[in-house]
Amino acid sequence: MSLPVLVAMVVVGISAVVAAVHLSGGSAMARLTGTDQALQRFVADFPDVTARAVVLTEDSGTAFLLLDSGSVGIVRGIGDKFLTRVVTAADVADVITRDDRIISLRLRDFTWKGGDFRFVDAEAADAITATLSGKSGALGTRVKA
Repeated sequence: MSLPVLVAMVVVGISAVVAAVHLSGGSAMARLTGTDQALQRFVADFPDVTARAVVLTEDSGTAFLLLDSGSVGIVRGIGDKFLTRVVTAADVADVITRDDRIISLRLRDFTWKGGDFRFVDAEAADAITATLSGKSGALGTRVKA
């Protein structure tokens, strides 16, 4: 068998596998449909935690929950699954508010370093930033998790 034929077979084979994974839903991204889904997903992993407020990012890919303990719960869509975390001020390496509605969050945790998050309004971004900085964020009402 000649080398060009072998290369063509490999390229076609890999392309077929990638297409099959994509068409079967393997490249679907998890999105939150609302604050209720975010709260339910968080409660599945942390049943004893009570949230004061739930704030979704503009793209509904991440939810931040302001917890009674003064920490922040995070529900983040990664691939087709959700990552949930409880983050305290001690876990935060850096939090910067840019453009009033965008938070750039860097965590000390090596398994998930954080990211940039855009909120619908500046009040939500300020409350999350204040809580992650060790100050009290004043947003919303109590939600039983």
